[in-house]
Amino acid sequence: MTSTDSDFAASDVIELVRLFDQHHIDVCIDGGWGVDALLGKQTRRHADLDIAIQHKDSARARALLEAQGYTEAPRPDTRECNYVMGDDLGHLIDIHTYTFDEEGNLVYGVAYPYESLKGTGSILGQAVKSITPEWMVKFHTGYPIDENDYHDVKALCQYFGFPIPEEYHDFMTRDH
Repeated sequence: MTSTDSDFAASDVIELVRLFDQHHIDVCIDGGWGVDALLGKQTRRHADLDIAIQHKDSARARALLEAQGYTEAPRPDTRECNYVMGDDLGHLIDIHTYTFDEEGNLVYGVAYPYESLKGTGSILGQAVKSITPEWMVKFHTGYPIDENDYHDVKALCQYFGFPIPEEYHDFMTRDH
């Protein structure tokens, strides 16, 4: 990996996407990097990378990351379908796994709606799979929001022409 501190650089994201792709593991970029992929440019620093993968690929993904020097970074919300891997440079990868049946119904894992995983974006000019813009905004609601959430939602809503969700109106009145 090429970044310093705990900053997860765009080149690090692409390196990991390529690694997973070489091993036939479909990765959908979520979180802050997912927002930036949808926008086609990096808009802020990222301390981690959030990804969604099929649960059947979890053991292989974990092995690939361990070969790159990552180990599990236990957290209170760690589950078999949601865990974090970290390396000595402070890179953190938040891995969310899921399993759908043939009809697209979630049967295990993180509750991603099937259609939410159908977005596309770009990081450093490389196409990547991402959460769709509509779902990315929806996923940024229903919990205590912070400045990064506001930044991400505002950028998505402006870029895609969506209304900013009601719970962000307090941030809007502060004139960020």
